[in-house]
Amino acid sequence: MGEFDLIARYFTRPAARAALGVGDDCALLQPAPGTQLAISSDMLVEGRHFFADVDPFALGHKALAVNLSDLAACGAKPLAFTLALALPRVDEAWLAAFSKGLFALADAHGCELVGGDTTQGPLNICITVFGEVPVLNGKSQALLRSGARPGDDVYVSGTLGDARLALEALRGTVALPPDLLAQARQRLEQPAPRVALGQALRGIASAAIDVSDGLLGDLRHILHTSKTGATLETALVINLVAAGSRSDWPTAGIDAEKQMAFALAGGDDYELAFTAPALAREAVQAAARQAQTPVSRIGRIDADPGLRLLDAAGALLERRYASFDHFA
Repeated sequence: MGEFDLIARYFTRPAARAALGVGDDCALLQPAPGTQLAISSDMLVEGRHFFADVDPFALGHKALAVNLSDLAACGAKPLAFTLALALPRVDEAWLAAFSKGLFALADAHGCELVGGDTTQGPLNICITVFGEVPVLNGKSQALLRSGARPGDDVYVSGTLGDARLALEALRGTVALPPDLLAQARQRLEQPAPRVALGQALRGIASAAIDVSDGLLGDLRHILHTSKTGATLETALVINLVAAGSRSDWPTAGIDAEKQMAFALAGGDDYELAFTAPALAREAVQAAARQAQTPVSRIGRIDADPGLRLLDAAGALLERRYASFDHFA
């Protein structure tokens, strides 16, 4: 099978929202009047971002999910995406499952594939996603990292730590019972991008980011850009650790310290961390209900620079947690 046969069989669909989709030198997108384009790219590399034996359906899902998560953090509505795919060989069964997982998530969010590229090489997936953000009275409604202010609350959506738990199990550093591994692996390989929540938080949240490299590392991006600090209550954070299965963790040898480390710096959660004024607490919860996504308040934004962690008694924790960094 040649390159163009591959594209036609597995990745070509009639254009829906795009003015021109797959099949020409460029796609053509027409944003709705009164909107801005939000654009993000992510790359997934075999051996770095996923294991070689990963289910291709799950990989197709995750490849797009990590990009949709960036749109969610911006409060953007998904519009379209491009796919650049390097394949070591043509494996039709793999391609069928990968494209099925990719398009299942794309269809769920009304995000169509409009172009890209294929080549031969080590397995590498690069997606660029396009979304729309409203502009009202000349002001963009995009959620940015730069809007946090002293006195704002700090929130995180969903739960934390399952993806890191699955990663450690697949690395062989912890042993999990099959049901717990399956639950954790689902979070690692098929994360749910919080697209509805991001849109519901427009006009409410003061700053936002998606949690891809670990809560503390990603929150520090907000603090740096907003020129603020923050204080987090770790007792509130640990309540988010695998909320549905946390009681099973100790029997698998995952003690409280590991739970804390996985929650604060585990990475691959693809939840939203965001800030909002204290007076907006009811509005935040209303947005969470609208998006059918739980959110939890875990701390506050401070005027003093730095990120401080408090234990259950309110004492300062000196322990440092390192989030993921590709080049550290």
